[in-house]
Amino acid sequence: MKNSSLSDTRVTRRFAALKRAGRPGFSAFVTAGDPTPGAFREILAGLPAAGADLIEVGVPFSDPMADGPSIQLSSQRSLKHGSSMKSVLADVAAFRKNDADTPIILMGYFNPIYRYGAEAFARDAAAAGADGVIVVDLPPEEADELCPALDASGLHMIFLTAPTSSGARLPAILKRASGFVYYVSVTGVTGTKLADEDHVKAAVARLRRHTQLPIAVGFGIKTPDAARAIGRHCDAIVVGSAIVDVIGKGGSPAEVLSFVRSLAGK
Repeated sequence: MKNSSLSDTRVTRRFAALKRAGRPGFSAFVTAGDPTPGAFREILAGLPAAGADLIEVGVPFSDPMADGPSIQLSSQRSLKHGSSMKSVLADVAAFRKNDADTPIILMGYFNPIYRYGAEAFARDAAAAGADGVIVVDLPPEEADELCPALDASGLHMIFLTAPTSSGARLPAILKRASGFVYYVSVTGVTGTKLADEDHVKAAVARLRRHTQLPIAVGFGIKTPDAARAIGRHCDAIVVGSAIVDVIGKGGSPAEVLSFVRSLAGK
């Protein structure tokens, strides 16, 4: 049974506010600890004022198989500085001291969670102030170890759907989803293709026939124009690789946040 507290969370309140405002949300993805622990904390703290309605914090992993070169390199940079699950949660907790409202979603792979322990991870992530998780390599059929722990701690489990998700498979994915649904707008790894507006429009309409959850669209959105175009058809757009590219090219926190403002239309 779903935890009833999941109906009133930072995530649900943010999407309700966006709906009242009549605009799509903007979610920014950044890898924890990248390019350095200090610079990351500065970027993270500045994202809400730069226009991020939600923040996805990537948990560094040595084998991020769903990610393209940009995010793979960001994980490598972060791990060189000794990043770990504990340091990621510490950064979230530090962010929460000054921001009680912006939802934070932890995005990554199951191995670091498995090593930490599902119950301990859920407990500590909630205590740090995280609001949900996206586990890229954990399909709903294999989520029995994690979902109950997240639910008990009041954390959303956000599942990915893709262009290849069949009508028969969607109900299995959406049955366990909460918070919002993340639609991966392109096939393949992150940062290598561009989202097509007409395709996204049709795909989101199809998803809405299966769920009442908000729908966020990510992968393949790299420019302010693309963000505006895709945002017309969904409840939130997600930009990751394009932001991480600015970081990877040596952009200062101020330059990264300036780019985020342009994406968010600030």
